[in-house]
Amino acid sequence: MSYNAFISRCEIGGGDGELSDLTLGVKDNISTEGVETTCGSEVLEGYVPPYDATAVSRLKDEGARILGKTNMDEFGMGTTTETSAYGSTKNPVNEEYVPGGSSGGSAAAVAAGEVDAALGTDTGGSVRCPAAFCGIVGLKPSYGLVSRYGLIAYANSLETIGPMARDVETVARVLDVIAGEDDNDSTSTSAPTDGSYVEAVEDPVDVDGLSIAVPEELIGEGTEDGVKEVFEAALDQLEDAGASYHYVSLPSLEHALAAYYVIAMGEASSNLARFDGVRYGKADDPEGKSWNEAFSEARSRFGEEVKRRIMLGTYALSEGYHGKYYKKAQNARELVKRDFDEALDEADVVASPTMPVTPFRIGETLDDPMQMYLADANTTPVNLAGVPSVSLPAGDVDGLPVGLQITAGSFEDAKLLGIAESVTDVVG
Repeated sequence: MSYNAFISRCEIGGGDGELSDLTLGVKDNISTEGVETTCGSEVLEGYVPPYDATAVSRLKDEGARILGKTNMDEFGMGTTTETSAYGSTKNPVNEEYVPGGSSGGSAAAVAAGEVDAALGTDTGGSVRCPAAFCGIVGLKPSYGLVSRYGLIAYANSLETIGPMARDVETVARVLDVIAGEDDNDSTSTSAPTDGSYVEAVEDPVDVDGLSIAVPEELIGEGTEDGVKEVFEAALDQLEDAGASYHYVSLPSLEHALAAYYVIAMGEASSNLARFDGVRYGKADDPEGKSWNEAFSEARSRFGEEVKRRIMLGTYALSEGYHGKYYKKAQNARELVKRDFDEALDEADVVASPTMPVTPFRIGETLDDPMQMYLADANTTPVNLAGVPSVSLPAGDVDGLPVGLQITAGSFEDAKLLGIAESVTDVVG
């Protein structure tokens, strides 16, 4: 059955290697040599990259078979995979609902069993949200752990490429291959990491003795009662297995969502300026047209959500408002990182519901973008802090999946996956 999970199909890769037994989907904002890459936008219709993203080339080198480019919100701007120029993706759990976004195609393809794993990108929760809504595992790695070379940028300082699969072990296998320093990406890390991700899953952290911090701000106003009940039941199951949890206050989270959208939209307005039909992007015949007319036509191909974010981001960066909005947002970002560091000094991990709500019905948020933005309240702080975080299936509300978000310190990705493997044996 098709859930419109793919924008285009292909079959590349294969052969010998650590991932020769896996099939994968790749989100359509990650460059694939010789395969159309559209970012879910008419602007890039027909664009065929001449090179592979580093993450893709590493997958191919290890024998993974890539079966297609997965659907997504246009340029990663959305929480539902409904802003794609190639139509909405349906949630395989219940086709009347969205799969989450913006990596909704990747999540749907994995949940439906069309591929074993997929690559998504996570700027403010775009791997973890669809993983939660589709009942699978999704990892946002530490910022800098996975090269962003070949990823078509939305918000450079926030986004990461992350793996999604139906179990923690497969996520770890993919991460083992795509992680590591890359000379083509100056933001990729040369810092030591905490070991092999597969080995961490094969020798997982014991839940008995695990210390968990629960931010009060992430289970308060805006969290649906059913989601909160599933989350609290998961905590009780972990406590019965020997873990302990305590509530903490992270005061900066009150400002995190606003800070995230100012920074993300500001970076988006700068990054997407290049799509003018001359340097990048589809253009009609410019014969007889002024530059302004040709520019306007090329930019008119952006969808409404992308236009909204470009305009808001341009406003936030404009003279006289940069200090009022963007600089304050960056200050708030530092406070968020400090609060996470302090919470993780007193606990092994931080936990919350991945999403404060269950999946929306298809079409429910299209006329109310604020509803969509507010749904990102639990995931965006993690991107501001740059730390790793994973969404695990935790249960359901009336048949709709609920995710458990677990977050660790910077470059503790192996420790996080080891804990995630143990938690999945207890929760659900």
